[in-house]
Amino acid sequence: MTLSGRVYVCSAGETFDSVALAIYGDEVFACEIMNANPKYSTTPIFTGGEELEMPVVEVQEDDSGVYAPAAAPWKE
Repeated sequence: MTLSGRVYVCSAGETFDSVALAIYGDEVFACEIMNANPKYSTTPIFTGGEELEMPVVEVQEDDSGVYAPAAAPWKE
């Protein structure tokens, strides 16, 4: 499944991890968001109003068509 690219407007207190979880359903995609938004790559916590480009990413589905997140390397 492909998730389309779009712009996401951050709220105060959000992080790349929380945005990845909200948009893609998994924090593992935070790196892709950071790579697509180098201007904010050193921002640990957003103040609100930042516009992030959401990259198009391929997410894996299981046999039933449900998103199946990959295990984070540090959790293996």
